[in-house]
Amino acid sequence: MSKHSLKQNLIFYVIIFLGYYGCPLLIKDTGSGILLMLIVIPLICLITSIFYGIKNNFRYWYTLIVAIMFIPSIFIFYNSSAWIYTFVYGGFALIGNLMVLPFKKR
Repeated sequence: MSKHSLKQNLIFYVIIFLGYYGCPLLIKDTGSGILLMLIVIPLICLITSIFYGIKNNFRYWYTLIVAIMFIPSIFIFYNSSAWIYTFVYGGFALIGNLMVLPFKKR
């Protein structure tokens, strides 16, 4: 990944970062935690990845970065049971990134 590419796509990484590290600050109880972790954060990953795919086409590095960015938040906000969300959020990023492929070829 070139420096120009990182600078050009920084907004996507910032939005994901804010989702991962800003949303947990809104958790007040189990219900809000479930809502954020199972609906809000995956939607942020999916929608951001769709727009990333529109701008850049498919990039597997993006999916990996989205998944890896979540790991530090496990130690900050959650417990070891949250490791599965690394794969879940990476999966949503992959799906969002792949959803654009059929439309980009036209």
